[in-house]
Amino acid sequence: MPRGIQEQSLQDRRKGESALSDFADYVQKQQSKRKPAGVQPQPVLEEHDELDIIDQLGLAEETHTIRLKQVLLDQVQDTCDNSIKQFSDYVVGRLDEGNGEYMFDLGLEDNGESMGFAKKEWDFALQRLKICTDEVGADCRVLMTRNIEGSEVEVGPRDGGKDTSCSGKIMVRRRPKNVDDVIETRIAVVGNVDAGKSTLLGVLVKGGLDDGRGKARVNLFRHKHEIESGRTSSVGMEILGFDSKGEIVASNVPGRKLSWEEIGQRSAKVISFTDLAGHERYLRTTVFGLLSSEPNYALLMVAANNGLVGMSKEHLGIALALNVPVMVVITKIDICPPQILEQTITQLSKILKSQGARKIPIFIKNREDCVNTATQFISRRICPIFQVSNVTGESLDLVRTFMNILPHHGNYNTDAPFEFHVNDTFSVPFVGTVVSGIVKSGIVHSGDTVLVGPDSLGNFATTKIRSIERKRINVSASAAGQSASFALRGVRRRDVRKGMVVLHKPEPPLPMPRVYREFTAEVLILSHATTIKTRYQAMLHVGPISQTCAIIDIDRAYIRTGDRAKVAFRSQYTVSIPIPEASFDGLTVIIPGSNTGSGLEAAHHTVRLNAAKVIIACRKVSKGEEARKSIEQSTKRTGGVIEVWKLDLSSYASVKDFTSQANALPRLDLCTARKCRDLYRKARDIRRQRVDHDRQCSLHVPLGPVTVAETQGHSRKILHNTPSNDGNI
Repeated sequence: MPRGIQEQSLQDRRKGESALSDFADYVQKQQSKRKPAGVQPQPVLEEHDELDIIDQLGLAEETHTIRLKQVLLDQVQDTCDNSIKQFSDYVVGRLDEGNGEYMFDLGLEDNGESMGFAKKEWDFALQRLKICTDEVGADCRVLMTRNIEGSEVEVGPRDGGKDTSCSGKIMVRRRPKNVDDVIETRIAVVGNVDAGKSTLLGVLVKGGLDDGRGKARVNLFRHKHEIESGRTSSVGMEILGFDSKGEIVASNVPGRKLSWEEIGQRSAKVISFTDLAGHERYLRTTVFGLLSSEPNYALLMVAANNGLVGMSKEHLGIALALNVPVMVVITKIDICPPQILEQTITQLSKILKSQGARKIPIFIKNREDCVNTATQFISRRICPIFQVSNVTGESLDLVRTFMNILPHHGNYNTDAPFEFHVNDTFSVPFVGTVVSGIVKSGIVHSGDTVLVGPDSLGNFATTKIRSIERKRINVSASAAGQSASFALRGVRRRDVRKGMVVLHKPEPPLPMPRVYREFTAEVLILSHATTIKTRYQAMLHVGPISQTCAIIDIDRAYIRTGDRAKVAFRSQYTVSIPIPEASFDGLTVIIPGSNTGSGLEAAHHTVRLNAAKVIIACRKVSKGEEARKSIEQSTKRTGGVIEVWKLDLSSYASVKDFTSQANALPRLDLCTARKCRDLYRKARDIRRQRVDHDRQCSLHVPLGPVTVAETQGHSRKILHNTPSNDGNI
């Protein structure tokens, strides 16, 4: 943390916390406005302190016309089939609402009223539930029971023993027909350096326990210096799979680790972890990973022997500002003295209950706490806290169970136009350029024509999606809310970068997407040592976009810690093309290859500079005539200013005829050279490589004496464009 931030007064810090709390409420309201039609905002209760009120945080449910007890226990021959059909339809509706999974309270009606099941009735109802879920292509798993003797997941009666009826929570999950139907939940893992983030992920994902010296984290590191230092410096990705029955997808062979492809093919639900760096030096990388991965949840790691220190508070503040539900894991409890652990818990509870966070800390100590809290975790006011040891394995089973039950979180519109944010690029042998990221909206299929951009000039390139992969498995389509990778046709890797977007190509008369370098945003200053005025430059992070922007206007004189204001920004990522302004009056110019691309643009501008004669030299005269008409129409200059000559640089006879015709000109002032290489480089096609060099020489050597002579009192020259790194213009 910068020294200036540490020196802030207590009043400034409290002001920032208050502003953060108000801003979180503002973000939540804005997100609720963007929900699809028909989706109602979920009610949230704010003032609760005890674990007993978890059940009161339930979501408002639709009123169903059927009595669940009646259809579950119906054994009458005439009505039994109809009851099974009604319940099957009910299950399908709940699965659709829950994005392929939901938690069913067997023994309770939808309004919370007890069904009063005896043991035999419970067994019969459970059997009917299994039959109906199997018919609709789903599986169920008993997570918790009450008053069921012999149950492995018994947690005891409700209401302090007053309710003796049998009940339980059942996880119902749809069996995916293909990889497209796999449920995906993204979790960003944040926390201070040495908090045990990579170690916990290594234990959860790879299996086995840690030895206390970094054994579990080694397989997650991507760079040699990370292995040597034991600290993450880049954005890492790991996945944890669960099948439709809630079992962890793992290898049956001891010691063998499953690949991403195997996990994706065998899973019904995949938890995607984004392992982020905790050191202050890599804060920019962490912020990029936190925003570009668009997590559904944030997992904050806190070392029991250190507490919430360093960058942990920064990461927590960012997660709260993004309105992402936060869960906390306290690690290293096996080496932490009890009094130090108690201090850490007290500090953490105080921060979570503060005005800036306004969270309800719930400590997960048993299976009942785990199941109830995970079921209601859509409420952003609660914050589950685990106390684990990666060495002894204490409470790790509760963390895995919690991950398995985590409900779907996030609103994505599949009916909107396709939009994809690029957060990484690759060059894959025999495949080409590949971009990965998150589908923000819409649906895309393999073979669709899309736009990728913008480049430094604000332009978009048209390309096709050759193939789509999810979790390294080839799929035919990808929908909103899913992470995916696209192989793009005809696009070089150097032409795409992080922060670009892939968009649906609009059909005429719809306009093409536009790029803006200036924009207005509502800004909250969480913490800053000085006042901020116009001309101040800051690093802006929006999803995968990371750019330096300058403040050009503020709705007040200045802003400081705790202030919220509307600010106008201008992106500093700009490239200005130098445009010649000198007059070409009376000059004769030859532009080879000017029927398309940069040559056509050069011809346009040369005519605008009032050149007396512009000669378009191209292989096909018909293409040149089309270019001539286009230039005359845009510049309004006719009357023989533009001429079209045939020139095929791959034919020496054509070059010879062209130079003879050019030598007959009364004057020649300028001749441009396109695709001129500064170095001779070996290519696969040696003959073609020779043509690339020889064709330029064969054209310009004969024209040289004409252009360099000054016998008629005016200077003439050959203009070679400056080649780029690979020699191409």
